[in-house]
Amino acid sequence: MTTKRRILGIDPGSRLTGFGVVDFDGGKAIYVASGTVKSIDGAFADRLRQIFESVGGIVDEFRPDIVSIESVFMHKNAGSALKLGHARSAAICATFAHGVEVHEYAPRAIKQAVVGTGAATKEQVQHMVVSILALDGMPAPDAADALAAALCHGHQRKIQLQLGTGNAIAGAQ
Repeated sequence: MTTKRRILGIDPGSRLTGFGVVDFDGGKAIYVASGTVKSIDGAFADRLRQIFESVGGIVDEFRPDIVSIESVFMHKNAGSALKLGHARSAAICATFAHGVEVHEYAPRAIKQAVVGTGAATKEQVQHMVVSILALDGMPAPDAADALAAALCHGHQRKIQLQLGTGNAIAGAQ
């Protein structure tokens, strides 16, 4: 029985949506690809369409088994949270035609899994992603956050396999 899984991590945003693809072969994380979907110009509905189409193309290209996406949190104001929710929905809906599992994690849970503290800065997340995946360069902040989301799920899955349980780990939704 193979334990190899491909995980697409998504850090949703209404203007910049990060993505990161990581293969897990047993307990080893292997970098595949990462980047940022830019949906900066145009009406909000047009930006959501750009996210939907881009994430759909990423899923077509990389064929992940699982999608790990950051959940919505209240950051600056309710309007920002609402826009973030729409961007998340566009990204999640883009995966439906591909039949992949979708798992959501709180931002603090992702940081905790990758850095060791839920209060980590973006720079700390970037540094740990580079270290864990042995990258030659520094990914953009949104791409690093997406890679961290993929790593978070991969680490949770590894723990579940070791424990012999399918039960969710704290912080997972």
